Amino acid sequence: MIGLREDTGAAPPRPSHAASLAARIFADGGLLQSTLDLEHRPEQAHMAGAVASAFQADEPLLFEAGTGVGKSLAYLVPGIIHAVDQSRQLIVSTHTISLQEQIADKDLPLCRRFFEGVPALAPYAGFKSAILVGKSNYLCTTRLGHALQDRQELFAGSEQQELQRVAEWAGITRTGLRHELQPRVSEEVWELVSADSSGCSKKSCDCNRCFYQLARARSEAAQVLIVNHSLLFALIRIGELKAERLARGVLRANDFLVLDEAHTVPDVATENFGLGITNVGLDRLLRSLYNPRKKKGLLVMLDHREAQLAVEDALDSAVQFFAFIHDRLLATRPILRVRDPEFAEPVLDQPLALLLGRLARIESKLPDGRLRSELNDKISRLTAYRTGLNQFLALADDSHVYWAEITGRQKTGVALRSAPIDVGPRLREVLFGCNTAVVCTSATLALAGRIEPFAARIGASDAQSVIVKSPFDFERNMRVYVAADVPLPTPEEARLALDVLADYIWFCATRVPGGSLVLFTSYTDMRAVAQQLEPRLRERGRPFLLQGADLSRSELAQQMRDRGNAVLFGTDSFWTGVDVPGDALAQVIITRLPFDPPTHPITEARCEHIRSQGGSPFNELTLPDALMKFRQGVGRLIRSATDRGLVTILDSRVLSKAYGRLFLESLPQVDFTPLTRETRSGEFRPFA
Repeated sequence: MIGLREDTGAAPPRPSHAASLAARIFADGGLLQSTLDLEHRPEQAHMAGAVASAFQADEPLLFEAGTGVGKSLAYLVPGIIHAVDQSRQLIVSTHTISLQEQIADKDLPLCRRFFEGVPALAPYAGFKSAILVGKSNYLCTTRLGHALQDRQELFAGSEQQELQRVAEWAGITRTGLRHELQPRVSEEVWELVSADSSGCSKKSCDCNRCFYQLARARSEAAQVLIVNHSLLFALIRIGELKAERLARGVLRANDFLVLDEAHTVPDVATENFGLGITNVGLDRLLRSLYNPRKKKGLLVMLDHREAQLAVEDALDSAVQFFAFIHDRLLATRPILRVRDPEFAEPVLDQPLALLLGRLARIESKLPDGRLRSELNDKISRLTAYRTGLNQFLALADDSHVYWAEITGRQKTGVALRSAPIDVGPRLREVLFGCNTAVVCTSATLALAGRIEPFAARIGASDAQSVIVKSPFDFERNMRVYVAADVPLPTPEEARLALDVLADYIWFCATRVPGGSLVLFTSYTDMRAVAQQLEPRLRERGRPFLLQGADLSRSELAQQMRDRGNAVLFGTDSFWTGVDVPGDALAQVIITRLPFDPPTHPITEARCEHIRSQGGSPFNELTLPDALMKFRQGVGRLIRSATDRGLVTILDSRVLSKAYGRLFLESLPQVDFTPLTRETRSGEFRPFA
């Protein structure tokens, strides 16, 4: 992947009409109403004005906009005006690729139609937009051509068939994005045809055919660039490594930024600003150089036996090293924090150093061209692995927490990871210290009506903050039920608690004619309850969907929309970002309050840090995180003004614990009905 900081010339100052036009556009009876026949939303007008002012002043803004405010238009319309007026680029970052596509395919065309419908705003209708995802998601036609040419040296028979399928798909795809290719091809094949290599560049690729180079060119010319948070922070890291500094701007000179779904930013940034080393990734990289079993790889093409032997030695050493990590740290638990810098010997360092030396000698003798470029790319990646391993073994950064964990669906992978304990200072530097507008927005930024805790967490304590509530009528359209008699999940009553939980889920889901989203906090609990209820639900003719089975998150959500009365069991990622309007999602069942396990190394290290400052980890970290996730989970239910449905909470701690009132107060409507197994048949009333 390469960074975006290429255009460093400062744009000449021009007047921006974003604030004055936003007032006319979003006013009651204003241009937005008269042109698109959209209802006036005072909350949307408030947000558009605040966002436009932040853009013009190049100042940060944190804006919580409840569901239904229409926040996309509230930041896109003034953002486009400001970008066009000042010849600057608006970067919009959101949480997932599917949300990127929603902005590109739904929201931006609506903006364009609006500008086209108002003669005075017609100059803004020609704005250019682009969507960009991580480089590894794109097919590079140049690398595909080379892979086809060298298939005998690179791929086994079944992989050659997959390669041919990629070649056929390349002729019909418009985007070259991997997620469009179904069924997916193996990592080994995709790695050699994706754009994530120095072999994919402006110099070596036909920029009219390579899908990444086309996307990159569109992104450079765009006034609105849509990225996701992971890509944003990856590009920021690359800019840091290149030691490039901009007078103003986050990725490019004079850009300004909107972070949508901003509640996810701390976690995504934490993940991207640490180390991530896996045995699977290293093994795949080494085998792309030379696969001893298949006798395939780049070094077969280069016909270099000494380097092939060095790869075999590195492969053997990697197996021994990660087996030691597994046996020493992970034999009895799936994740463990590492505190001792002498927990393992650097047995991989010498084999990797020897291999890198031999690869460097080969590379120095190759003429300029694709083979040298491909080999140089492998050298860079292998060097990064070696450096990362040494940093991990030394526990090199006191501000980071280090841990090992089991990974993969089959639980056969081993990962070594690190993350900053406090990501706020980094975000203050790379986002809010860039002398440009950075707007953070989400439906859930505040805790107990205050955004200050979130602001402190992301290093934006000096930013202006605003909260506007949802315009939806929750009192009329949402009913809340709380089960008062579900046992707490103590070790002594774990089995009983699961049985009662399953009984409640069955009762609630089968009495609601539409769909139910059942949110868990534990994969183990989810699978145990699914084992009990799946056969019974299917016998009732109710479609049953389970996270972690055959379908992806987006495919499960689409199945729920299509089926109309499905019961979907999900955990973790399903608490946020799922959008299923109408009766297809008529109930959200929350099985447990979403407290993060205090044993996770990041949580543990943050708790230690808070204690060292004299604070309370529960009040400052555990409870705020749970409240925000709870609000996100509840927010899956009402997605439009006509939606209605039930929120059913199966955790009696909201009634029995002092902190429970904070969860009840965070609900968009205050009334709730307690249930017991004896009273629920009379009290539980779904909408007709």
